[in-house]
Order: sequence, then C-alpha cells, then structure tokens
Amino acid sequence: MVRVLGRVTSINVRKVLWALDELGEIYDREDWGLPIRDPKVPEFLALNPNAQIPVFIDDDGLTLWESNAILLYLAKTRSALLPVDIHAYGRALQWLIWQATELNPAWGYAHHAIARKTPGYDDPAKIAESVSRWNGQMDILDAELAKGAPFIAGEDFSIADIALGLSTHRWLRTPFERKALPHVEAHYERLRQRPAGAKWMPDNIP
Repeated sequence: MVRVLGRVTSINVRKVLWALDELGEIYDREDWGLPIRDPKVPEFLALNPNAQIPVFIDDDGLTLWESNAILLYLAKTRSALLPVDIHAYGRALQWLIWQATELNPAWGYAHHAIARKTPGYDDPAKIAESVSRWNGQMDILDAELAKGAPFIAGEDFSIADIALGLSTHRWLRTPFERKALPHVEAHYERLRQRPAGAKWMPDNIP
C-alpha cells in the first residue's frame, strides 16, 4: 500500500493526499513533522535527508520527497491530473512551479507570525512586507483566472489547481487585511465543490 509520512496541518502533505484522493488511491498516512513527531531521527532521515515532510512511498518501494515532484510522479504514473493538450500541460507546469518559487516564499514570514505564532517572527515591518508580497502574488493569480477558464491551465483540473487551491485556502484563512479577489475566490469555491478539495481545505486548518 502507498504510504505518506507527514502531518495534515502541512500544506505540502495535503497536496499529496488530495491528489491521491482524486485518483481513488488507497493509502496509509503516518504522522511525522513537528510538533507531533520529530523527523530529525535516523529512521526518517534515511528516507529524506532534508528532514522535511511529506515523504511518499509507492507500493513498489519507490521513496520520493518534495511535494510537487510527488504530484508530477502521481500524474505520470496514474495517467491523470495533467492536461493532455500540450499547451495546457505547459501552463499547468508553469503555475505549479510558480506556486513553489514565487507564491510560497511570499507568505512565509506572515504565516509564521500571524497564524502559527512562531517565536521570533514578530517584526512588524517584516510582517507587513510579507503580507504585501503575498497579496501581490495573489493579484497575479487573480489576473490569470480572470481570463475565464474554470481551472488554471484551461478546461481541465490538474495538480496545479491542487497546489494553488491550498495556497488560496491559506491566504483566506490567515487573519490579515486583504482585498477581494473575485476570480481567485470563484476558483477556490469550484475546487471546494470537489470531494477531495472540501476534505483537504477544511475551515479548521489554515
């Protein structure tokens, strides 16, 4: 059976779980990651030397880390979750990578400060700067979704929508001042209409 190591409060773990649920895959999840279970132990480091979650173990024994790599692997090996049209495929990869390289870094300080209350993340100027960057990246996403397609790459739902939906969920659930982004919010509601989207974007997890 497929195994996923990681706690469900991690957005990256939920990416993988959402994809597996979309695929109807049976899997076993084990809690790892602080504050539940420290990954900096030999047992876990043998699977991922970065001591990060999630870790994915396929039913043939293959072990992978990095959530977007796991999403791409699932899309390739299960023949779903990426568009067949080559242009839509390219757009899906573009936005999947953008989520990791542009959107994710923007929210880091603000999310630690506001949602997690992490010690040391208490500089008002850095919080404001992170919030500003985060909102700016969400403006970019809203402008793309304003073009009218139901999903980020076009007509077909893809792993890019999983990553972006969870990012939007975090943006909406972190208490700070934001303007309305109607196209982002409409995309988010479409994703929450999917059973797996509703399951992994619950109101009680930011």
